[in-house]
Amino acid sequence: MALRTRFESSDDIGVFAKLTNSYCLVALGASANFYSMFEQELAEHIPVVPVSIADTRVIGRMCVGNKKGLLLPATTTDQELQHIRNALPDSVKVERIEERLSALGNCIVCNDYVALIHSEIDKETEQIIRDTLGVETFRTSIAGNALVGSYAVLSNQGCVVHPKTPRKDMDELSTLLQVPVVAGTVNRGCEVLGAGLVVNDWCAFCGLNTTSTEISVIENVFKLRQKQEQSGGILQGIRDSIVDELA
Repeated sequence: MALRTRFESSDDIGVFAKLTNSYCLVALGASANFYSMFEQELAEHIPVVPVSIADTRVIGRMCVGNKKGLLLPATTTDQELQHIRNALPDSVKVERIEERLSALGNCIVCNDYVALIHSEIDKETEQIIRDTLGVETFRTSIAGNALVGSYAVLSNQGCVVHPKTPRKDMDELSTLLQVPVVAGTVNRGCEVLGAGLVVNDWCAFCGLNTTSTEISVIENVFKLRQKQEQSGGILQGIRDSIVDELA
């Protein structure tokens, strides 16, 4: 299920939230509506934790994580680090790392098995990513953009990348990641997927501006559709997208 929501007046959900299979971080001081949307969908399964990182609310771009671990930039305060460690399950390793490219969420994208990383990340950082998140790492770019975390969204089920990614590159990424890779957009044509979308293995959240066609692509590649919707859902999706276009 892919759900639309908004952070105050922004559709950039991926900037203000980080979602994995074992926890969800949301920006501290978020509106009650934003927080309750995550709480309602996730609270039965995983903790939903309001946090700040380096005294900012752009937490989705500052950190990177999966169900095994979470990496935070060196600018994270001791108090923030302690709060996050206390709130997350004991099985999740939380590490603070010294890295020149400190917006980790823009430079790294990962699921529970593989991480794509910015080509200029330090060797030491790459080793910490492998150890903390328990993943294989690959240095790459998406459609010529080094910021892989901004232009790709990845789960254990699939991956959505920048719409101008060549077919050959998508095939290579699919081989590396061992999941289907498709090109897509979010928030009515926005190419910065990491900023507009967060996803785990059973649900996704995107900006309020996201069209039905975009949601259909997201739900298909991340296998979020309920089995019973498969037959009637396609026709309903087409109807919804026509209504969206008219609106």
